Amino acid sequence: MENHSMATATPENKDSFATSGNADDKQSKAFVNDNEKGGIKTMPFILLNEICEKLAMVGFSKNMVNYLTQQLHMPLTKAANTVTNFNGTSSLTPLLGAFIADSYAGKFWTITVSTAIYLAGMIVLTLSAALPQLRPPPCAGDQVCQEANGSQMTVLYLSLLFAALGSGGIRPCVAAFGAEQFVEEDPTQPKKTWVFFNWYYFALGVSILLASTVLVYIQDNVGWSWGLGIPTLAMALSIIVFLIGYPLYRNLDPAGSPHTRVLQVSVAAFRKRKIPSISDPKFLYVNEELDASISTDGLLHHTKQLKFLDKAAIVTEEDSLKSSEKPNFWRLNTVHRVEELKSILRMLPIWAAGILFATSNAQQNTFSLQQANTMERHLTKSFVIPSASMSVFGMLSVLITIVLYDRLLVRVARRITGLERGINFLQRMAIGFFIAIIATMVAGFVEVKRKHAASASGLIDSPESTIPISVFWLVPQYSLHGIAEAFMVIGHLEFFYNQAPESMRSTATALFWTSISAGDYTSTLLVTLVHKYSDWLPNRNLNKGKLEYFYWLLTLLQALNIVYYLICAKFYTFKPLSHKTEHVEGVELTTQV
Repeated sequence: MENHSMATATPENKDSFATSGNADDKQSKAFVNDNEKGGIKTMPFILLNEICEKLAMVGFSKNMVNYLTQQLHMPLTKAANTVTNFNGTSSLTPLLGAFIADSYAGKFWTITVSTAIYLAGMIVLTLSAALPQLRPPPCAGDQVCQEANGSQMTVLYLSLLFAALGSGGIRPCVAAFGAEQFVEEDPTQPKKTWVFFNWYYFALGVSILLASTVLVYIQDNVGWSWGLGIPTLAMALSIIVFLIGYPLYRNLDPAGSPHTRVLQVSVAAFRKRKIPSISDPKFLYVNEELDASISTDGLLHHTKQLKFLDKAAIVTEEDSLKSSEKPNFWRLNTVHRVEELKSILRMLPIWAAGILFATSNAQQNTFSLQQANTMERHLTKSFVIPSASMSVFGMLSVLITIVLYDRLLVRVARRITGLERGINFLQRMAIGFFIAIIATMVAGFVEVKRKHAASASGLIDSPESTIPISVFWLVPQYSLHGIAEAFMVIGHLEFFYNQAPESMRSTATALFWTSISAGDYTSTLLVTLVHKYSDWLPNRNLNKGKLEYFYWLLTLLQALNIVYYLICAKFYTFKPLSHKTEHVEGVELTTQV
């Protein structure tokens, strides 16, 4: 443990520190009151909302490529790009939802309103599936299928837009809102939060499992109106249940726009760019009372990286700082606010490493599903496995891996590393990246096997015929992707929540989703380019393509990506949180743990 004396560059600013003890007393009282709320009793209300969102989202997106090709008669590549564009947009809108939650509305009301918007989208989507005039006429055999017209596509895109906007408010807030229900006695030992993220993702896995089996079966065998109507009703129920739990929640008030603070630090550092740097950080501006609302877990400690931003915390004569006045944040910021921006910037290289993982994962909902469509899927003479239900093997792998990780791996690793969580989130992510490489490589070899079976049976020119090869050949690639997801995705989510400044946790969770968004858009770009400049991905007959080459291209890109990630992880600086502040004659002594 080290003691660091932190003060300002001018004597006039000592008074600005002296009143921080009152802020501590207020925070202590608030802490006691908050402890009366939250906890495990809030989890059913919070998780039910996210489960219903996943039922709705996954229940459609897992089978969307079939809906678009079979019901709206889209070409395969256009349908695949529509799926990834929708998933990408749904993972991009959380930036907007996080901004609203962190700046103005708070997480509770952002979740509530966003769920209502999502519900509106599901209602429109259900109507489009139920009303014949909103779909092109059916076709069979060798008949030329009529693609959906402009008005029909408008209804589809409108419903997807509402769903994407609603998802943007739910995704960044539910995980952060749930984690906030658990008060950490020691911020450096966030045992409860890592357990929460494991079981939060486990609950999502169960909902995805139901969507990939029960809902997909209903869509394929009963009808799309029922297959979409059921999750629509679930979404309506989730709003009611979530509102019922309101008296139990720990609701943290929004602390002002974190985006504005980031911009203010940037502007202040730019305006003071010509000022000489200060070698001793104790002369940078600190004001605990001013930062009380955005630092309830403790002040962020000064770090040596990105020193040019420190100039935003240098007090000059032009700042005219008085003890009774707040500084002009466009000229002067506290060390805590500077470190908020530094924390976000340090996270970006790790964020970027998740893009290609999401690109690889996206293929399970597009080309892997089309592989399944051509393979033997009979379990009995009368029961056929829906192709979209093959993802159940991936989700089962996720669930099993989470349980084994939580109950076995953590305990074994804890004895070796001495860490409460067994391995840190950066190590957990690295394991996921490595397994994902194997999963994509295996997918390529399975495609070779599938086409060999088609050739041996004389079915290369018969895209509608069932190839005599079991669909269970796809289980290894789905299962490996599931194991990789249990390591990488949960580690990535925990990384963003843990390393983000506390006032930016919704924004940080949104960053997690934007990496998935970027991965989906990268998939769209790759598919478009590969389709344009090669014969690997034909629109109508997958048997005549070279899908295995596409998978192996992804394998190569992921191999390069893991090298990049390991370099970023090696040089990453963890967020330095300071707390247990004492006051000695107007000077703050901050202990870093």
